[in-house]
Amino acid sequence: MSEIIPFHVAAIGEMEVERATSSLKSGWLTTGPECIAFEEQFAAAVGAAYAVSMNSCTAALHLALEALGVGPGDEVIVPTMTFTASAAVVRHLGAEPVLVDVCEETLHLDFDSVERAINQRTRVVMPVHYGGQPVDVDQLDDILFGRDVAIVEDAAHCFPSDLRGRPIGSISRATCFSFYANKTITTGEGGMLTTNDEAIAERARVMRLHGMSKDAWRRFEGGPSNYDVSQPGFKYNMTDVAAAVGIVQLQRAEELREQREAVALYYSERLGNIGGIKPLQMLSERTHAWHLFVISVDPDVAGKDRDGIINHLRQRGIGASIHYQPLHRHTYYQNRYGFRDTDFPTASSAGDRIISLPLFPSMTLSQVDRVVRALEIATTQ
Repeated sequence: MSEIIPFHVAAIGEMEVERATSSLKSGWLTTGPECIAFEEQFAAAVGAAYAVSMNSCTAALHLALEALGVGPGDEVIVPTMTFTASAAVVRHLGAEPVLVDVCEETLHLDFDSVERAINQRTRVVMPVHYGGQPVDVDQLDDILFGRDVAIVEDAAHCFPSDLRGRPIGSISRATCFSFYANKTITTGEGGMLTTNDEAIAERARVMRLHGMSKDAWRRFEGGPSNYDVSQPGFKYNMTDVAAAVGIVQLQRAEELREQREAVALYYSERLGNIGGIKPLQMLSERTHAWHLFVISVDPDVAGKDRDGIINHLRQRGIGASIHYQPLHRHTYYQNRYGFRDTDFPTASSAGDRIISLPLFPSMTLSQVDRVVRALEIATTQ
């Protein structure tokens, strides 16, 4: 068998190792000066007034909604084609996630479905920038004009990116990013909340660390008892070691994005003549972060269904994944809400057809050729 092509390879180099080592040697391991520096640099990178580091994007989404006062009796509109965290944080607050269908060409939430779902209980709409391509949040904002409904962007896939020249992270009430191991920049585990609203930022800072008025870095400035617990908060803070890696990754972010983009564009060029294989549509007026490269399989044309294609790839040492099985298909959501595939026809169809192909900054064009050749063979056997 040829050398394995993994689904993802993290772009960690000597600079990340050196900065993390320096952080370890400093003796300050939890939230401290590296987290502060990372927050300041990330806020500047996305053009936001404030950035609050977290231990995950899930934590950032949770605290963004919490800071907006989402609670029992409220509803948050979420696309069904997303990772479970997008809706789970709504339930953590006692509110109800209202799932909506997505657009076939992009797997972005469908705006017509959003308009039908809005009612007096709607507090937030959560667009998911699927795969790293920005949702048109300007259009969504127009839909919500005159309503007391906030936009909280799930940008777990979407850094660095922009919409009509404005960076994702600077546009809505709050935007939440992921630095998980396979994301476009990584801290291993980690996340960030960005906002231009000082009240949201301050609330998130307090709630990310037990509801204390001061974090560990500031707590001992006036003596060890110089802090107050104002709310029963959470344990969501980032460590300095993780932030040290993040600072270096942030400095390399555009370089890494360009490397992923080169791979994605080559995929698009090479896949054009394979029957039954169709990449998602690339939209204008935005910069794609290229976290994922997703294709849709038409089994009637390809000769194999999606699972057959994935098995074919894996037999040839090629990693592939699925992002995602839509939320309405999972046991919890079916048992609680009684969802059926017919409620979300586009997402249900996509859930049977989509494949995420290998995509990482160090991927070579010859590796792309191997993936494409494997797909060609799979669709002609």
